[in-house]
Amino acid sequence: MVEFTGHFQSDLDCKNYLSEVKWSSGYTCRKCGHHGSQVRRDYSRTCNKCSDTESPGADTLFHKVKFGLLKAFHICFEMATTTKGLSALQVGRRYGIRPDTARVFMHKVREAMKSSGTHPMEGDVHVDEFVVGGKESERPGRSYGGKKKKVVCAIELTKEGKVKRFYSLQIKDFSAKSLRPIFERHISAEAKVTTDEWKGYRPIAKDFQITQIPSEFGLNFKAIHTAIHQVKSWIRTTFSWVSKRHIERYLNEYSYRTNRSQSKQTIFHNLVKRMVNADKIYVENLI
Repeated sequence: MVEFTGHFQSDLDCKNYLSEVKWSSGYTCRKCGHHGSQVRRDYSRTCNKCSDTESPGADTLFHKVKFGLLKAFHICFEMATTTKGLSALQVGRRYGIRPDTARVFMHKVREAMKSSGTHPMEGDVHVDEFVVGGKESERPGRSYGGKKKKVVCAIELTKEGKVKRFYSLQIKDFSAKSLRPIFERHISAEAKVTTDEWKGYRPIAKDFQITQIPSEFGLNFKAIHTAIHQVKSWIRTTFSWVSKRHIERYLNEYSYRTNRSQSKQTIFHNLVKRMVNADKIYVENLI
């Protein structure tokens, strides 16, 4: 944090950093495609041909941030590097902005944290499902109805049996049709996948190397059950409750931070780069 605050002390410092990320491969005018430009004092670029001026944050997830880039950078830094979650209420109080404004921006950050799906899990992979929400009478286990949010998750294990990568997706139910997307998006066909004996995995075994073994009350899946417990505790203690509309974004945040826990020196730069390369999102598309 000391190093971060020393580097970014004003909105102008943030604009300089954004401009370096945005035009790292060279400038191209968004209107006419010309490559020549003039650099302004605020690090905006003006096209030499059509005179269009583009700011470093334009058409990115930093587009028209209401509370300034410095506060936005601090929020990004904390969301990327903290070992605990941050609620919109907590961020609003800390940075002097409205909780609703903080919530919208934090959802934009979570959108940038979404996995590209270009690096599927390989080696030893475990898959399991869980629900988020309180107990409901007469709906035990893998009940198909109810208000609880249903999630399927997968972990890639190291040779020592520790979690290397973690991904999760919200699902409609526990059918093979709902379980298949996490395999197709995040698991290589060459991976050795282990699941419990739930029947929903049987049709998927035609396309993936799946071994089904008894769960033994979680004793055969200690690593993934520990990860599930951590996810549920994080949601419960930080946000108390999340809706079906937004739970996928919270899962993206948790997965992003977990998968880069050994890359804290570059995680902020990676997040800013993702936010610059992403298309701008309007509020009505978020909430």
